[in-house]
Amino acid sequence: MKAIAIRQPGGPEVLGLVEREAPQPAPGELLIAVRASGVNRPDVLQRKGLYPPPPGASDLPGLEVAGTVVGGDPAELAAAGWRLGDRVCALVNGGGYAERCAVPIGQCLPLPAGLSEVEAAALPETLFTVWQNVFEIARLQPGETLLVQGGASGIGVAAIQLAKALGSAVIATAGSDDKCAACVELGADHAVNYRTQDFEAEVRRISGGRGVDVILDMVAGDYIERELRCLVDDGRLAVIAVQGGTAAAFDAGLLLRRRLTITGSTLRPRSAPYKARLAQALRARVWPLLESGRVRPVIHAVLPAAQAAGAHALMESGAHVGKIVLDWTLE
Repeated sequence: MKAIAIRQPGGPEVLGLVEREAPQPAPGELLIAVRASGVNRPDVLQRKGLYPPPPGASDLPGLEVAGTVVGGDPAELAAAGWRLGDRVCALVNGGGYAERCAVPIGQCLPLPAGLSEVEAAALPETLFTVWQNVFEIARLQPGETLLVQGGASGIGVAAIQLAKALGSAVIATAGSDDKCAACVELGADHAVNYRTQDFEAEVRRISGGRGVDVILDMVAGDYIERELRCLVDDGRLAVIAVQGGTAAAFDAGLLLRRRLTITGSTLRPRSAPYKARLAQALRARVWPLLESGRVRPVIHAVLPAAQAAGAHALMESGAHVGKIVLDWTLE
């Protein structure tokens, strides 16, 4: 099979097209003939040597794919409701940048009705992450307000749409007026340009001094202290990345006085049963929203898989709104 490998840690140019033996599905796995692969920030970190794959996972980058079931134990497939030829998308532990990918059966989901493989490849990593952090860990409720840092990112566009569809208000931050407009078009009630406005002051103004109930944060660093001041009593801050650095200083007394919660998580090392449980929740709660059109994939660019280096350069430029997808059928 063809695959995209990381020759050595470095810039986008270290990604290259290679020939590999196709993986064979282990017990509990199925094999997907991949049509499209989603590109995500963790792929960039892995390329730089900063996010190694977990033990037993492929060394190839890629955390989400969509395609067709072409292998697996027939009894296991039948027990899970799958057949050869079914169109699926999946959250994978690695190896998504390839024409074939072996995936734990429980991490697969059917293509939502009406969506293509390219559209579906933009869904799993973001939806699993948002559902886990915003709705399960931070427990966002209808009628509460969510602040999404980086609302124009793949994670951000998913969080905005899901929160609105499930009855919450949303404030998003983004790095340009055009990106703020895109966030509002996707359903955000308000958008703040963090390059020209103080998001803490804007959250206070927009909320009438109340603050927000939940914050989804991909920055960390010096954002943490400011975010804690944006929360209501009993507010929850969910940190999912550290683009602003790992060091943070804040008033710990504020946590006590206002009963605040800070959580952090990484999804990739979690067990297959844990991810399967998330997949079941998504199928029950989110797939109907996708099939009704209330939530939709937002794709900024589709590139041939051989141009993975260009896809990474685009992601690192910060010019995109939504997802970047690699298509294995394009030359």
